[in-house]
Amino acid sequence: MTAMRARRMYEWAIRSLIEVNHMHRVLPMLVGSIVLTTASFATGDPKLVAEAKIKETEARATALGQVENGTVKSEELEREHGHLIYSYDIEVPGKSGIDEVNVDAMTGKVIARTHEGPKAERKEADAEAKKKIKPKP
Repeated sequence: MTAMRARRMYEWAIRSLIEVNHMHRVLPMLVGSIVLTTASFATGDPKLVAEAKIKETEARATALGQVENGTVKSEELEREHGHLIYSYDIEVPGKSGIDEVNVDAMTGKVIARTHEGPKAERKEADAEAKKKIKPKP
């Protein structure tokens, strides 16, 4: 099972738990996808993962709870403005652009939620690409 498929299963399971209480049906799938999702997420910067007090799965559930019918398009554990955050880009069917939800990796609280239209999303992607290409001194 690929990490992307595990993430989709996890997102479906969380939405199912929020919409309807079918714990006995969802729990086995949820546990399996949590393990795979966490393993794939942890391949980022191990120092940041070790520093975070909130698990990625908890932060993801919090972020998805902020955006009705949303699906996580991408996620990142990063330090932004001195805070360690989980940043989620969440797509909503029938809505252009993405909703970005930032969850504090130390407290689990939502610290920002913004909507980025397609133009802003491209601009941010270009800036991220430039940052990754820029050689370190």
